[in-house]
Amino acid sequence: MISRIDLRGDALPEGAALRDLLPRAEFDVEAALEKVRPICEDVHHRGTAALIDYAQRFDGVALERIRVPVSALTEALEGLDPAVRAALEESIRRARIVHRAQRRSTHTTQVVPGGTVTEKWVPVERVGLYAPGGRSVYPSSVIMNAVPAQEAGVPSIALASPPQKEHGGLPHPTILAACALLGVDEVYAAGGAQAVAMFAYGTEECAPANMVTGPGNIWVAAAKRYFTGRIGIDTEAGPTEIAVLADDTADPVHVAADLISQAEHDPMAAAVLVTDSTDLADAVVKELEPQVAAARHVEDRIVPALTGKQSAIVLVDGVEEGLRVVDAYGAEHLEVQTADAAAVAARVRNAGAIFVGPWSPVSLGDYAAGSNHVLPTGGCACHSSGLSVQSFLRGIHIVDYSRDALAEVTHHVVTLAEAEDLPAHGAALKARFAWKVPSE
Repeated sequence: MISRIDLRGDALPEGAALRDLLPRAEFDVEAALEKVRPICEDVHHRGTAALIDYAQRFDGVALERIRVPVSALTEALEGLDPAVRAALEESIRRARIVHRAQRRSTHTTQVVPGGTVTEKWVPVERVGLYAPGGRSVYPSSVIMNAVPAQEAGVPSIALASPPQKEHGGLPHPTILAACALLGVDEVYAAGGAQAVAMFAYGTEECAPANMVTGPGNIWVAAAKRYFTGRIGIDTEAGPTEIAVLADDTADPVHVAADLISQAEHDPMAAAVLVTDSTDLADAVVKELEPQVAAARHVEDRIVPALTGKQSAIVLVDGVEEGLRVVDAYGAEHLEVQTADAAAVAARVRNAGAIFVGPWSPVSLGDYAAGSNHVLPTGGCACHSSGLSVQSFLRGIHIVDYSRDALAEVTHHVVTLAEAEDLPAHGAALKARFAWKVPSE
């Protein structure tokens, strides 16, 4: 059901050579970019009319407007299963605890007497959040996007989610209920690249946003790439990933269950086990069969994901080698199920989020750990972070020097300006002290 890659015996290669040995889903955003370009430009030129046409074409629904009435949010919350409401409220509560602690404060540094640099943090003015609505419904993604934006102090927050034919052209009611719980009342029935274009360009109904965040399919990722520079984005999210670094202390039942938990997202989802124990590898393979048989979404998601080239059991000589492998892989979600798991996890450099020991599974982070589940995929954890309050903040430096403080450093500035052949830079300081500006 799942392939094996044996990296034992020989010295592991470095850098890209090691990454190339590891499984990864193909996710060609560049090819998708050419297909979303005309959609994005159509929204630019026709606005709401284009969005209505794409709702009919892609979602099979006939809409008169894209903006969801606030009454629909209220009705969705009123009709929500009480148990689901309680779970969402607890997820929101825990996420707020973690993200509130991420707030940044203004800090002033005195560089010299009379010279200070202050760094203040200012939230973006308006953000568009995206909540997927394809194979599954993700109210948890509404929480993971909205909470950090709210805690950052973003004054204007809107959300888009695809219209659902079975729900009268509205986004899924659980999405709407989550918005109501969070106080997000500007919601649009729009999905895919066209939703990103709506936020980037604005329409008759929707003001343009400064930033778009949230996971989505390859068309959403391609649209984010298309608009990078015009708007800020969080990441070009690819198929979800789990990597488990485990030794012979791990429970194969837990490991198999966690691999399946990510495989049920999508047939392109990646499930990777890195271990130095052939006994554990064999036990996990044996355990996968009954657990997969008992699951939902077997033929359309789980089996294709586990048997695809993006998933594998990677055999290594020891935990040290396993650490090198998982750092090269840079997983979206990394579980560490080894002896002294906390110490091993502390040495990991590249991961979107790290889950320590047998009682911190990825599923906890998806919903109720308090951490954020909007994380870098496709190895981007080697250079990028998951969504946080900081994602919605801009640091601005405020420079405040007195006359004496400027005079004291002027000769250094003039020297450097002349070294770079930019004499007018130095002249701007000389002019303040009635110094003669050298003629060309």
